[in-house]
Amino acid sequence: MKLSVEKYKKSIKSAINHFWDVRNTQLSSKTTSDTGNRGAVTGGKQLDGFIDLMEQVAIDMGVPQDCIYKKGNQLPGFFRPTKDWDLIIITPKKKLIAVLEFKSQVGSFGNNFNNRTEEAIGSAVDLWTAFRENAFPNQKAPWVGYLMVVEKSPKSDTVVRISEPNFKVFNEFQNTSYIDRYEILCNKLMLERHYTATSLIWTSKDKSFGDISDELSVTKFLFSLMGYIKGNLNEFE
Repeated sequence: MKLSVEKYKKSIKSAINHFWDVRNTQLSSKTTSDTGNRGAVTGGKQLDGFIDLMEQVAIDMGVPQDCIYKKGNQLPGFFRPTKDWDLIIITPKKKLIAVLEFKSQVGSFGNNFNNRTEEAIGSAVDLWTAFRENAFPNQKAPWVGYLMVVEKSPKSDTVVRISEPNFKVFNEFQNTSYIDRYEILCNKLMLERHYTATSLIWTSKDKSFGDISDELSVTKFLFSLMGYIKGNLNEFE
């Protein structure tokens, strides 16, 4: 089976359009009790286009529909009882094949960058510690993916001042924007093997979008997932 992601380019664009359409609808809704950006933050559903894309990729690779979970997708943790992931793939014999998490940030970068960082690291550490403690018995390590969509704007693309009152921060964080810091985060998440693959997508309010780097591209992310599924198709027989 030759791996190709060409057929998914339109789906990626549709996922970005869905992201902005849902977000704008949530912000303009008069029924929400939230105010400001919080309605869009708490509303969810913005990244459903990417979840549906990953589901289609798995199906195209030969994964049965009933082995893909977008609901009832809680997995046991070590530091907490369960974590609700965005999409998981489990074989008929209950082997965990893939775990995916999707996040986004539009505006409020100063308030939320650290929160996103802590979420990404905490979720991964919780999962892998549970794996070490045999929460998912009789199997090898699953594929774990993290995809982040971040708004490209002057506030996210401008160098941010760093406060160093007591100790110096690592050099790679000097003279960086929030987008730069997300790139560093995603690369280090893979370097430390917290995630098998990560992807970082920039997008603007006009619905334009692109990859931050080749290493963190959606294409590479999809190839990684497809390759892992291909190598484990026998588990679905």
